[in-house]
Amino acid sequence: MHPSGEQHVLEHGPLRAVVTEVGASLRSLTDDGRDLVVPFGADEVRPVYRGAVLAPWPNRVVDGRWRLDGVGAASGVEQQLALTEPPRGHALHGLLVWERYARTGGSSTAEAAELELSARVVPQAGYPFAVEVVVAYRLDDAGLTTTVTGTGLGDDPAPWGCAAHPYLSAGTGRVDDWTAAVDASSYLEALGARMLPGEVRAVDGTPRDLRGGRPLAGVELDDALTGLAAGEDGLVRFTVVDARGTGAAVAWDPAVLPWVQVHTADRPEPELDRAGLAVEAMTCPPDAFNSGADVVRLARGESASASWTISPLRGA
Repeated sequence: MHPSGEQHVLEHGPLRAVVTEVGASLRSLTDDGRDLVVPFGADEVRPVYRGAVLAPWPNRVVDGRWRLDGVGAASGVEQQLALTEPPRGHALHGLLVWERYARTGGSSTAEAAELELSARVVPQAGYPFAVEVVVAYRLDDAGLTTTVTGTGLGDDPAPWGCAAHPYLSAGTGRVDDWTAAVDASSYLEALGARMLPGEVRAVDGTPRDLRGGRPLAGVELDDALTGLAAGEDGLVRFTVVDARGTGAAVAWDPAVLPWVQVHTADRPEPELDRAGLAVEAMTCPPDAFNSGADVVRLARGESASASWTISPLRGA
């Protein structure tokens, strides 16, 4: 068995994706051999959450402690999650990033290659709720679309959020060689070394202002952006390109995913440092289980879905 489990390969024209059993992770995505996301090896333990699906919450729960009103028998009860981000003392990126997803569907036609994976969040310490999670991948002319659906299975409505965790790549070079762009007017403060959430502030005059495109050389970001403006098609687009305009884009509906965490991957390990730009479209912000911001409650049989598409930018 590979450390990341079974490898699921999707191919359509020049596009090729590999999705893993562990974490339903996007291990690689290429366009005619050019990386659109930073890959990891089949025999490698997935580093820094590359390509993982984050559920039933994205980002952090501060101190792993949370309390929400209006969630059935658990309403108002303080919950304590395991601390999975020891340096900062938080619970990070949900409960399924190291779980094995079963293949529950898939096909390949001239129009698209498709894959469906599913896993279940079981009631446990810190999260006494049951949720079925289905991750559907579709590779077609538009690129790779991921759809994550959570369905409540228990008597108590389950608090729910989800996100992606790809590290976008322009295909050559590293973060300092690229320009990033997204129409986002605000960001959530991350205070101190523990990145505790503060106020929502305007990006104006800060390095977080990526409107119109910002070269990333020397720029360090690890911020949740919001105030996302959609184009005429109703989607917001985040692009990462090199000097030739070659790169990758992620598109999503900001009404469903109103937040995006952007991280320039500033790391002490040379092989990981600024190797790619994490672009994590999120249904809710950091520490949402405490603030309640944009958290969905899933009663038995109720579902919530979110989708995003990674596409190649082929330049001039």
